[in-house]
Amino acid sequence: MSVSPHTLREKGGLVVWLTGLSGAGKTTIAQAVQQSLTSFGIPAVFLDGDEVRKQMHPTLGFSKTDREENVRRIGALAKTRAEEGAVVLVAVIAPYRSTRQEVRAICRAYLEVFVDAPLQTCEERDPKGLYRRVRRGEITQFTGIDAPYEAPVEPEIHCRTASESIEESSQRVLRAIAESLR
Repeated sequence: MSVSPHTLREKGGLVVWLTGLSGAGKTTIAQAVQQSLTSFGIPAVFLDGDEVRKQMHPTLGFSKTDREENVRRIGALAKTRAEEGAVVLVAVIAPYRSTRQEVRAICRAYLEVFVDAPLQTCEERDPKGLYRRVRRGEITQFTGIDAPYEAPVEPEIHCRTASESIEESSQRVLRAIAESLR
């Protein structure tokens, strides 16, 4: 894959938005793609939704309004970083289609990646122990359990992480990135 930082800046960069339930594999795929892009000499930035929220938006809660505002803010940050000439990989649940569409509308180049795993698979993985806490009643309004997740209708990439490997998923994302940067 051969893309110069100058070409990326001219194109306004690229935002690759990975959405899905907690534990679906968004962060793992984004990190694998970032590593591959970097090895090709392509500037790549990874924005983890949880980390951005914690560091930049700690006062936002988990109401529908706050979730939407968090996604808008992450989208604005991703847009800025992309305009600097990077491929920006965003791993965030972003549960509402309408808010993801708002982000798509502000970005010059945007790929939506639906990181899809059944709820049962996500609960079995439970990398942060959140599902266990939900089931014990310690967390409420959790996306996919008692708060909605609106799956993408027509994502550019659909990764089914219960049936494909991280390598297969990340290669599919890399192919889509290469195609969009031509």
